Amino acid sequence: MNRTPADRPEHPRAAERFNEDQATYTVKGGGEAPDLEAGVAAIRNVLKTLPGRPGVYRMQDAKGDVLYVGKARALKQRVTNYTQVSRLSKRLQRMVSQTRSMTIVTTRTEAEALLLEAQLIKRFRPPYNVLLRDDKSFPFILLREDHDYPRVQKHRGARRAKGQYFGPFASAGSVTRTLNALQKLFLLRSCSDSFFANRSRPCLLYQIRRCSAPCVGRIGPPDYAELVEDAKNFLTGKSTGVQARLGKSMAEAAEAQDFELAAVYRDRLRALTYIQGSQTVHAEGLGDGDIFALACKAGQMCIQAFFIRGGQNWGHRSFFPAHTNDVPEAEVLASFLVQFYEDMPPPKRVLIDRDLPEAELLAEALSERAERKVVLERPQRGDRRKLMEQARRNAEEALDRRMAESTTQGKLLRDLADTFELPDLPKRIEVYDNSHIMGTNATGAMIVAGPEGFRKNSYRKFNIKSGVTPGDDFGMMKEVLERRFARLEKDDPDRQSGEWPDLLLIDGGRGQLNAVLEIMEDAGVHDVPVIGVAKGPDRNAGREVFHLPNGREVTLPPNNALLFYLQRLRDEAHRFAIGTHRAKRAKNLTTSTLDEVPGIGPNRKRALLMHFGTAKAVKGAALEDLERAPGISRATARQLYDYFHPNR
Repeated sequence: MNRTPADRPEHPRAAERFNEDQATYTVKGGGEAPDLEAGVAAIRNVLKTLPGRPGVYRMQDAKGDVLYVGKARALKQRVTNYTQVSRLSKRLQRMVSQTRSMTIVTTRTEAEALLLEAQLIKRFRPPYNVLLRDDKSFPFILLREDHDYPRVQKHRGARRAKGQYFGPFASAGSVTRTLNALQKLFLLRSCSDSFFANRSRPCLLYQIRRCSAPCVGRIGPPDYAELVEDAKNFLTGKSTGVQARLGKSMAEAAEAQDFELAAVYRDRLRALTYIQGSQTVHAEGLGDGDIFALACKAGQMCIQAFFIRGGQNWGHRSFFPAHTNDVPEAEVLASFLVQFYEDMPPPKRVLIDRDLPEAELLAEALSERAERKVVLERPQRGDRRKLMEQARRNAEEALDRRMAESTTQGKLLRDLADTFELPDLPKRIEVYDNSHIMGTNATGAMIVAGPEGFRKNSYRKFNIKSGVTPGDDFGMMKEVLERRFARLEKDDPDRQSGEWPDLLLIDGGRGQLNAVLEIMEDAGVHDVPVIGVAKGPDRNAGREVFHLPNGREVTLPPNNALLFYLQRLRDEAHRFAIGTHRAKRAKNLTTSTLDEVPGIGPNRKRALLMHFGTAKAVKGAALEDLERAPGISRATARQLYDYFHPNR
């Protein structure tokens, strides 16, 4: 459990944490192309000014791009090792050969250096560091405490709202299951404050016994506060006391012959018993802790994480770190942990399946991050050892699945390259689609896929900025692709980042394809293959026609695996585009032109709408009418009138 900033201030970001008593400087060497001697010379040039203090160093190539981020207890001694080429692995020799400059940041302690290293790795994503690929934030349960009747809700992102946060949960599904349990057990409200304030009768959740209807006074603040306290006890692992209290209340209701109330307590007891028995990972006695186990096969690695809070399993997730070739397994796990807890509050205990280099330093850094003691432990016996074995078994199974999927995916990509005569196996496939209703709320969407499957952290949405004629999909696609490739040309003209596509899939037929080819020609991009996916006769799935730039058309047999794969890509782009469009449309339904007027806050906006009826009426009102509106001063009325009539 993590308290709110009001109860327990968030730990400052690493960049802010190291502002005091630190020095930063860059020393450059010479040379352009990869050259081992030039790289060693550049590092030796840096050594002349290096102190023996703790700190972080960044190795950069001739263009200034970061190759590697490392930390050291004594910078001079650590960086000296890179000049002893014969002792370096092939991987590090390649890195040194590309190094032309270094940036040094000194810190007060080695633990601070370790935390800063994790922040910089996440920021620069260097090619020679082990990288945590999954950069999604984890969901939490938030129990809001800024209302007489606290609300329980799902939360993801910065923890700014006042309340208590419980998590992390491994997935949105884990949060949803726990929220459902909280509603069944404790009848806490989940509605927004505005919905709550405008109820005159209970909603459906009350009818199905998932809310106690505080909005209409079916429960008072003291009784609701007891439910909130029970929910906190449940989320912190004190469910035994909750169970005893529910049993006692059921017995008292039955003795008083209030059998309807007794049935309510009975149902809540059953729900609690079911939840306790449905845990696939039993971690009684562990309290708050995370469990990590690593599996390695054929050069690929998987780290399995179990999240235990209050002795309850809050889900598990598999991670597949990048850039792990020639890196020892223990070093991969250590690097993973410090990056994982860069944005995640560490629990009191972290269980690992092997001894780590500098384990004491890692525990010290995590303790500083959490502002309390964090224990790093390798279980040797008992229940914790069984938990670790279960985590390791899950890691091995996840890695086996990943490798099997990669094999299947590799075959599909080979078939794709052969069928459409691509120059090589595509490593990055971009699929584009548009969505709008008669030109309104127009959005474009791009999804990305590759050998590892869908890359959801690379998905992009485009708000169409120019006016779109209803039905002008060509115009929308033109704007999306122009913006996309203009950004690529600006950020990565040499195509070194891996962000350039190897294949474009466009949802459309020959006309759409020709329009895209013209856009690509104008952008100066001539070497990216493009395929148009047109729906078959009667728009039947399975009869798609694939259009190629040379005029060739390809159809695939109805049961072909490649056809199914291309359909999945197109359908995913369609799903993402429609979801983006719906979110934009829903937002626009709740906004008003008054929101754009400086000085008009929620109260004045409400007063104006209550007086005039609509935002359009406010816009067309005379100055005298605006001045007569309740709560609107003459100065505010003039400001409002001038905003809507700038030329008068």
